[in-house]
Amino acid sequence: MTRVRRALLSVSDKTGLIPFAAGLAGLGVDLVSTGGTARALREAGLRVTDVAEITGFPEMLDGRVKTLHPRIHGGLLGIRGNPGHEGQMAAQGIVPIDLVAITLYPFEATTARRDVPLAEAVENIDIGGPAMIRSAAKNFAAVAVIVDPQDYGSILDELKRNDGGLSRATRFGLARKAFAHTARYDALIAGFLETGELSADGTWLSTLDSRLSFPHLLHVRLEKVQEVRYGENPHQRAAFYRDLALQGGIAAARQLQGKELSYNNLMDLHAAWELAQEWGEPVVAIIKHTNPCGVATAADLVQAYTRARDTDPVSAYGGVLGSNRPLDAATAREIASTFVEAVVAPGYTAEALGILKDRKNLRLLEMPPAISHEPSAMSGFEMRRVSGGMLVQDRDEVDLDPASLKVVTRRAPTDAEMRALRFAWRVAKHVKSNAIVLATEHATVGIGAGQMSRVDSARLARLKANFPTQGTALASDAFFPFRDGVDAAAEAGVTAVIEPGGSVRDAEIIAAADEHGMAMVFTGIRHFRH
Repeated sequence: MTRVRRALLSVSDKTGLIPFAAGLAGLGVDLVSTGGTARALREAGLRVTDVAEITGFPEMLDGRVKTLHPRIHGGLLGIRGNPGHEGQMAAQGIVPIDLVAITLYPFEATTARRDVPLAEAVENIDIGGPAMIRSAAKNFAAVAVIVDPQDYGSILDELKRNDGGLSRATRFGLARKAFAHTARYDALIAGFLETGELSADGTWLSTLDSRLSFPHLLHVRLEKVQEVRYGENPHQRAAFYRDLALQGGIAAARQLQGKELSYNNLMDLHAAWELAQEWGEPVVAIIKHTNPCGVATAADLVQAYTRARDTDPVSAYGGVLGSNRPLDAATAREIASTFVEAVVAPGYTAEALGILKDRKNLRLLEMPPAISHEPSAMSGFEMRRVSGGMLVQDRDEVDLDPASLKVVTRRAPTDAEMRALRFAWRVAKHVKSNAIVLATEHATVGIGAGQMSRVDSARLARLKANFPTQGTALASDAFFPFRDGVDAAAEAGVTAVIEPGGSVRDAEIIAAADEHGMAMVFTGIRHFRH
């Protein structure tokens, strides 16, 4: 157990500083500090030694140089009990430093602004802080290093319990956290510098708004949220990580009740939440194996749920629900009447929670309020692992632009058909290719997903329908390569079709639609989902 006799405090974030420093002083620890931290300690009535008194040099270059000195780093790196180190330290007047508490310049907060000048970003790159953190962490056998104000309380408690000492296990845990912290900090800097270029005259040109802004080096910063019971299958291990560059999403959800979330639960919850965000009116999306099996809108949530469930009640059994409205009592009663794996919503009424509390295995996730923030360079990207690397792409956030739609058949869609086409198109965007969606203007009727041929998806959509398909609208995520898909749609009673167009057989496809008296609209936009 190494006793802490001298501590160096140098923090940008002053959260919890004074109580922690006062606690150290109460244990007889000598406090050493820099600049604004030293002023804050003195204003709180604490005795503190300036780093400049130890180094013999004043803070220089607007604070850029203050702790980069042998009497600081020697005090951190010197091996206790090593005669050679201790002799050299004594000869140079170097006193050991046993604890360091450092929070770095706020580079992340500064560069969160899209319009941040390069000069301001550079000034918020901390040099001395990471150097001290790494020195202290390397010598964890004798030195404790704290980079997170949330650790102040537990460290102070251990010091009080152990007459000013910290265990080797504690110091090692702090060192591990410290190296992860500096690694993340360096990745933030590298990632930011990858989001722009310098012009010939030295002007910083941000590429954050450019579709070509894929960085040469991609730094992904993930923090483990939890380990899950297993992966897609019981023989696979799995864990859930939060992307530290982002806010919101399923990673920000709070679980209110239910069993531990599984890997597959999280995949389906993500799919349900993403789909539910496509609408402004109340909507419920029911997901099974990441595909929607029922989606509906209505004036109230309970009607939206029952419409979505009744699209395919067999598949909805054991499904995962997503809603863009807080769950109310009426909807909760309907959910309680069948087997549902999980629900994600922006809130729950107290009555709804009371109704569902007896369903102890039902997982309820509450999403936080929408977070307003400036996205990072990578926040709009999706990543997928492939053998030996990673595929990165923009998120598919394109919705239909009415002005770009092209009616290609002799008959144009009616207003009601156009509303149904828009509804079906939004759902098709979230269905695995090949995707075919039959729908009215308020609900899905049949969904064909993940088939190897488009005509099979069209036939499957009709087969899965729980309601008559006569008079429905059809959305296809990509063009029809042959007229057989259109013929299958006509057999199902489809009256209007929306698809991207672009096939070499478009003329044949359009002629088939005209033969059947269908209205057909080309979008020019494809929504493959592999």
